[in-house]
Amino acid sequence: MDLALNEVQTMLQNSAREFMEAEMPKSRVLEIDDSPSGFAVDLWEKMCGIGWSGMAVPEEYGGSGNSFTDLGVIYEMMGYYACSSPHLSSAVLCSQVILEAGNQEQKQALLPPIASGQQIFSLALTEPEYGWGADTVHLQATRHNGSFTLEGDKLFIPDANVADRLLVVARTTAGADPEHGISIFIVDKDAPGVSVRVQTGWIGPKVCEVNFANVSVSESNVLGPVDGAWPAIATSLDRGTALLCAYMAGGTQKVFEMARDYSQTRIAFGVPIGTFQRVQDHVIDALNEADAAKWSAYEALWKLDQDDPGASLSISMAKAVASTGFPSACEASHHVHAGIGTDLEFGLTQYTKRARTLQHYLGDAIYHKARMAKLLAV
Repeated sequence: MDLALNEVQTMLQNSAREFMEAEMPKSRVLEIDDSPSGFAVDLWEKMCGIGWSGMAVPEEYGGSGNSFTDLGVIYEMMGYYACSSPHLSSAVLCSQVILEAGNQEQKQALLPPIASGQQIFSLALTEPEYGWGADTVHLQATRHNGSFTLEGDKLFIPDANVADRLLVVARTTAGADPEHGISIFIVDKDAPGVSVRVQTGWIGPKVCEVNFANVSVSESNVLGPVDGAWPAIATSLDRGTALLCAYMAGGTQKVFEMARDYSQTRIAFGVPIGTFQRVQDHVIDALNEADAAKWSAYEALWKLDQDDPGASLSISMAKAVASTGFPSACEASHHVHAGIGTDLEFGLTQYTKRARTLQHYLGDAIYHKARMAKLLAV
């Protein structure tokens, strides 16, 4: 296993760093986070203009067909600069669901607008009984006279407020096996009966409550087989999780560097605080978390690219590491910074918010450790 970046990936890393350095100063991060939508149209258009929105889409559908490691390099830089965008929701999760579940006609119709960034999609999966397994999907889709009616609620859905269309995961059949009876529906966000509310709280990227009240969906807008969509969802979640881990690794690296740099310049009792052993402990803790998050993420991405049968296990390992490591590194960095770390304009809190939000997204450490045990048949 060689986790070193190749020449193309090194170029991607350098160009992504230059782009983020220019577009995402601390003030811009705070501005986007504090905006009602949490979405910057101009930033998204620039990201799409340099081809990022099409990297996970094959060339035949308008994308560039890059490897997951290529995209992971971009995600690490996005995390390092605390960049918020609908990229993971639309250009990764939804594009992969369409690739895995859609028929040829649906792929030809839906993927090119995603690859170009002209349309934004959001995956509506989680519900009030929050979880990432098929057993937590309860929103009902009832078949009647050649169409389906959706009734229920989705919670903590990223980017639903800025999406053009939703991929709604619903239950069409109940049975002993929760993975059977899951279907995916393509729903316009502005369709009658659909309402979206941005949820409030100490949250990083915006998440939404989406309500479906007697929403009618034609059979032509069913993505993949009725009752048999879960395998496509599970595969897509794995791919999205690996990239999310790269994003979290980038954020973890940044909060370590903030702690290290501050410990070298903050003077107390006539010396830099980095000379104090307890401060050194916090800096080293953050460094350890950053290294663990990075290399576990890149191992997962490498295995995805190699179609390694152990990829799912490595992805869950990486997410378990990132879900504990990113918040822990933020805590260590706050210990080093003390009061200044709580200043919103200083920038550390923007990472702490993301760490607290993303530790649960696509499964927390408890979920992924249990999944690892299942995969290992422990």
